Amino acid sequence: MEPHVLHNSDLNRYEIWLGEEKIGHADYQDIDGELHFTHTEVDPAHQGKNYAAILMREAFKDIQDNGLGKVWPVCPYVVTYMKRHPETQVLLARELN
Repeated sequence: MEPHVLHNSDLNRYEIWLGEEKIGHADYQDIDGELHFTHTEVDPAHQGKNYAAILMREAFKDIQDNGLGKVWPVCPYVVTYMKRHPETQVLLARELN
């Protein structure tokens, strides 16, 4: 079964699903057009399977494809992901430290 990522704009988060089961999410706050990613989590039963990376890859693709704004990574996982994937840094609201 392949995971799929949905943008749940009502809850300000991206969710990753396996079939009918939500296995993780990445929360953000929209502050003046900047999406501040504050928390990322994957259900412990599904950790270690690259789902957090898939979640962020698809979230950033959606943000870029739909012009949803710039990204400010607050969550340590999101900071690390963006450092490891420099192609995502075009979305940055400001430089990573």
